[in-house]
Amino acid sequence: MLFNSLSFAVFLPIVFFLYWSVAHKELKYQNILLLLSSYFFYACWDWRFLFLLIFSTLLDYFSGIKIAESKNNTTKKFWFWLSIGINLGFLAVFKYYNFFIDSTALALSKLGFVINPWTLNVILPVGISFYTFHGLSYVIDIYKERIKAEKNFIDYSVFVSFFPLLVAGPIERATHLLPQIQRKRIFDYAKLVNGLKQILWGLFKKIVIADQCAKYANEIFNNSGDYSGGSLFLGALFFTFQIYGDFSGYSDIALGTARLFGIELLKNFSFPYFSRNIAEFWRRWHISLSSWFRDYLYIPLGGSKGGIWSKVRNTFIIFLVSGFWHGANWTFIVWGFLHALYIMPSIIFNTNRKSLDTVAKGKLIPSFKELLEMLLTFNLTVIAWIFFRAKDIESALSYISKIFSKSFFTISGLVDKGGVLICIVFIFAFMFIEWLGREKEFAIAGLDTSWKKSYRYVMYYSLVLIILWFSAGGEQQFIYFQF
Repeated sequence: MLFNSLSFAVFLPIVFFLYWSVAHKELKYQNILLLLSSYFFYACWDWRFLFLLIFSTLLDYFSGIKIAESKNNTTKKFWFWLSIGINLGFLAVFKYYNFFIDSTALALSKLGFVINPWTLNVILPVGISFYTFHGLSYVIDIYKERIKAEKNFIDYSVFVSFFPLLVAGPIERATHLLPQIQRKRIFDYAKLVNGLKQILWGLFKKIVIADQCAKYANEIFNNSGDYSGGSLFLGALFFTFQIYGDFSGYSDIALGTARLFGIELLKNFSFPYFSRNIAEFWRRWHISLSSWFRDYLYIPLGGSKGGIWSKVRNTFIIFLVSGFWHGANWTFIVWGFLHALYIMPSIIFNTNRKSLDTVAKGKLIPSFKELLEMLLTFNLTVIAWIFFRAKDIESALSYISKIFSKSFFTISGLVDKGGVLICIVFIFAFMFIEWLGREKEFAIAGLDTSWKKSYRYVMYYSLVLIILWFSAGGEQQFIYFQF
């Protein structure tokens, strides 16, 4: 069930109505309804993988209790590593088994050994990377005695499988989400309105920006040999806005949907394409994953403590792991490696904590220096996204080499020039609105606060009509479902 589907447009109002009209009197009824709704939501993808989700939930629930109740360190470590091992084992089998087998076979073939590896012909369970990380952080926090084990299985299950965040995040922490699940929610009209506005903006990002950019990005990347360097750079730009509109659009819909039920999820995006350096970009892009790797990998490795080479090593580790988390392909690892290289100057010269505030805060126009910094950072991310999108490293290198050729200054091979122009116009309009709302929680959160009621409704209805117009081509999958 997609957020941008007719089925979800039916599902959400039904759950909302039952939640606030039938289950609102008792906290346990609210949570039971959320859990059943979440399982139904997940089963709509593939009911067979629902059993994997439930097993993972049971594993971490009982492991957490056993760790907390352990009388000695040996037993505590046993349950800790049992949970970690099985969770990562499932992730390795479903997501990385074929990659390791194929890579090993290729390496052996270079040495003269020819083998026919046995690979798995299974689909990747949607959301496995996200709910696995939910469980891992929960178990680690109990092991480190940061939190207590949750005894209420329903509450814990809702934490793992709450349907707005289940398949593509944000990656929640028990310290943030569980207290909200354990607290009775009271209907709040202001939260309802705010949630609907964020859902609307998320749908605009997905359907109007991401899906339209995808048409041209896919065409150009899949037939890169037919296009000039300028057209290839345009294709990279389309993918840059596709992946941002797609993933941040999903996150906006998830946060807005959760707010309808009185729950606040972690913010996952904060206008990353207005970043002035790569360190700032990673404080604003996929925030829940970046902070997860910081807290559960970077800091345990030593973080910024120790000498410069320790910081460099730890930085490369988290970026390479982050790349590998995104997919079982060397292109993702190179993407992570590139970002590690990009961020090295700020790590070495200890400037990675610069630019913590919003760019041009309180101003309409940035300074010339800020503009140059944003353009440089943006173009560096565009180059890295080419590896993220390409089918293999060779294709990415060929794509980039053609961009940096004489044909960079020519645009050729584009068939639907009118559609491309319309898409570019919408991208500019989208980024202008994002710029105006960059100090808010999401772009249109505060744009209408001083407007007349009639103006507000014109804006909302205009967005709805544009979304409906562009959704006529049918619903499209979200990119991060494959991760």
